[in-house]
Parts: sequence; structure tokens; C-alpha cells
Amino acid sequence: MRAPAKAAAARRLRRIEGQIGGIRRMVEDDRYCVDIFTRIDAVRAALHRVEQQVSRDHIAHCVADAFASGDPEQQREKVEELISAIGRMIYPDHSEIRVSFWFRA
Repeated sequence: MRAPAKAAAARRLRRIEGQIGGIRRMVEDDRYCVDIFTRIDAVRAALHRVEQQVSRDHIAHCVADAFASGDPEQQREKVEELISAIGRMIYPDHSEIRVSFWFRA
């Protein structure tokens, strides 16, 4: 990751760590379940924002570099990695979505 994206992601993740600690304390203090669900949902949303940030950086840096290189194998590899990662984000219950039909030789 590039330095600005790395720093932004680290800041968000530190906040998320704090939110997780708050949820743990809520559970330990027998807080109302719906309040805990609400906090868990907020953590998921925060993690999703980190995921988006990392994805943007990956596309702007790693994928763009592969295309700038002109190497078809490197391009195919980066596109397949990206599609697989997006698939895991969209369908977290599936370990991998195969997209080998892309970039057939």
C-alpha cells in the first residue's frame, strides 16, 4: 500500500479496535442485545470502509502498474486477483469465485 492509504487505513483500524473493545465491555456488562447488534453493525460498516480504501489503493497502484507494464500475464494475474477479492467481499460464504474464462490465451 502507498503511504497515505496505509496511514488512513491504520487510523480507521485503530478506531475499529476501540469499537470492538466497547462491544466486549457491553457484552461483559450485560447490555441490551439490540444495542450490541447496533454497535456490531457500526463495526462492519467501518471495516467495509477500510476494505474500500484498500481496494481503491490496490487498483490505483498494483493493478494500474500491471497494465502500465504491458505484460499480459501480469495483467491477467492482477485482474483475476481483483475479481477473486471482490467476489469474497460480495459473497463472503464462498472461498473463491473462479474467473479463468477472462484473458484466455
